[in-house]
Amino acid sequence: MKTSTTMKRNKTLKTVLALSLMATVITSCSSDDDTPEVVNEEEIITTMTVTLTSAAGTATLQSQDLDGDGPNKPVITADNLTANTTYTGSIVLLNETETPAEDITEEVAEESDEHQFFFGLTGSLTEVTYADSDGNGNPVGIEFELTTGDAGSGAITITLRHEPKKPNDGTTADAGGETDIAQTFPVIVE
Repeated sequence: MKTSTTMKRNKTLKTVLALSLMATVITSCSSDDDTPEVVNEEEIITTMTVTLTSAAGTATLQSQDLDGDGPNKPVITADNLTANTTYTGSIVLLNETETPAEDITEEVAEESDEHQFFFGLTGSLTEVTYADSDGNGNPVGIEFELTTGDAGSGAITITLRHEPKKPNDGTTADAGGETDIAQTFPVIVE
């Protein structure tokens, strides 16, 4: 027969084991995660410069908003374009709140699978063709071609989306994602 000391020791051992098991279960179900979440901060883009080059010369479209979401509207400038011409285009994005200005275009190029420019055209602007792609063959839009039609006026809206669906149908509605910057440039085609 067991002695009362042995029985007490077994009961104490069972209690300690039960408490240890409960402590293990509670800590394993804890929501603490030692792996930090990767934070991809939204880029600050103060300036978008679009350079358009053709045999007729170079034209520049620029939007500069140095106070960001502040009270001042962006300063938008646009050179006139030549009718019935194909331009080779490139986009540069800057964060001019830093000195020297940070080139956000480099980050967009490095994360090309997570970014895409979209182009909306009206009036005498007739077509945009992507001239660059990400590692999966999907368009990015840092480099592109813009074709003008007959003399008149029009507008080009350039939107940079972060984490769009790729491939997509070339519209922001299908692509989804978050807008990093969107700007409309009114242009004269002569």
